[in-house]
Amino acid sequence: MKRIATIGLSILVLGSMFSQKKSDAKIKEAEKPQNKNTSNFKTKGYNLQFNLSNCNDTMVFLAKYTFDKQYIVDTCKKVKNGKVYFKSNKDIEKGVYFLVSQDKVRYFDFFINESNKFAIGGDIKEIRTFKVTGSKENEKFFEYIKYIATKNEMFNKLKDKAQQMPKKDSAEFMQREVKQLNEDVKKFQKDFYEANKGSFLADVINLQISKEPENIPLASNGRPDSIYVYNYIKAHYWDGVNFKDDRLLITPFFGEKFKNYFERVIPQVPDSAIVEIDKILGQCDPKSDMFKFLLAYLTPYYESHKVMGFDKVFVHIIDKYIRTGLANDLYDEKVREKIIERGNILKPLLIGNQAPELLMIDTTGGKITNKMGFDTARTSESITKLYYENVQKITPLLVSLYQTKADYIILVFWDVDCGHCQKEMPELLKTYHELKQKYDVKVFAVYTHTEYDKWRKYIIEKKLDFINVYDPIHINNIREKYDIFSTPVIYLLDKNKIIRAKKLSHEALPKIIEYLEKEKNKK
Repeated sequence: MKRIATIGLSILVLGSMFSQKKSDAKIKEAEKPQNKNTSNFKTKGYNLQFNLSNCNDTMVFLAKYTFDKQYIVDTCKKVKNGKVYFKSNKDIEKGVYFLVSQDKVRYFDFFINESNKFAIGGDIKEIRTFKVTGSKENEKFFEYIKYIATKNEMFNKLKDKAQQMPKKDSAEFMQREVKQLNEDVKKFQKDFYEANKGSFLADVINLQISKEPENIPLASNGRPDSIYVYNYIKAHYWDGVNFKDDRLLITPFFGEKFKNYFERVIPQVPDSAIVEIDKILGQCDPKSDMFKFLLAYLTPYYESHKVMGFDKVFVHIIDKYIRTGLANDLYDEKVREKIIERGNILKPLLIGNQAPELLMIDTTGGKITNKMGFDTARTSESITKLYYENVQKITPLLVSLYQTKADYIILVFWDVDCGHCQKEMPELLKTYHELKQKYDVKVFAVYTHTEYDKWRKYIIEKKLDFINVYDPIHINNIREKYDIFSTPVIYLLDKNKIIRAKKLSHEALPKIIEYLEKEKNKK
């Protein structure tokens, strides 16, 4: 039944694009420019007339697509008998626009591109009644969507007919009929694209056309070779897409297509993402809206990526595009400084780097430093003064992460008063004891605060036989050095203190260590 999903997606996506549907266009942002820099693809003003039967609205909005969002750009406040007018002398970006009702129902799409003065009329409930004057591009566009609307209606009739059949017959019927529908739509799309190739209309249709191989070889198991299909789709995904054309941003397909490529198409490996980012951004003009929008999407996406290790991509973006000044038109100086500062914190903590050294104090040393007055010192000046007054006594007390010997070191940052830590630390203790039976492993447990008595009491009560340390003398800057802004945080280091995994739960540790052991034995 996979073909049913395919044709359903193909037709219904187009149907939702060109028929009535609730819009998420942001009326409050109507007058806000989406980019402070002007686009190279604008037209001077517009004069649009719509004569819409069965339209009961008294107010209608003109809206545009922008990457993966929608924005209101103009309002017709006096709609009478379905007559809607939009007129302005202001520059407007070329691209795909649509009408939105006062109830935020999206009516239909149209192009403002080769013509900025045209009229469209028809029954708002039936797209196939629409006629266009003054824009050949929109005439062709409505021919296209009328065909899709017809196929969409056929698809719905097939579903209704299938529901009245026995389940087995229904499945066979839908598979056969939908396959034919799918082939018809694909052929029409291909023919339409070829007939209009070189036009912006064709470029927009191309964004929606699925790039799939026609003659799929068989794999060794006798089935169609899925690896061949994947490689073909990936290789041809951007065929015909011009990343120097800012107008593609003002379309309903480009943003989602771009996001889908990075979320689902390319291998979910940091190095693969880096290669693809550089390949695509390298095709853009660094001064263009396209470059700015793509970079503005990729930067926060990889900063907050949920998969471990993808902060490497974020750091790469900072190093190649933000530090070098290529993003100066996108972010102001203060924002750039904050992003770069974030990159400075994350860069030493990337998987594969050696973890920063920690020089800490254990529970025994804590008693001694308290007697020196560190527990009551409240200012950085007083702490610094105490440190230099007692440096010779403090040095022998320091417990070094680098001097901790084990094949694997579980480095955990935690807080006695953290509710999550109170649940995680006893579980980590159990996991540690299990791992000790198989591997040479130690836990270097860093308490992130300085309330000595409370910390020591918890260690004794929970019998935490870790290397328990804290930093009462404040020489490590733990929060920035290890990006600790919440607890618990667990890093896994190898015997050379190389970061092998991070931001883990205790449950993940056994599997990761088992994997690392297998990789080690392969060498």
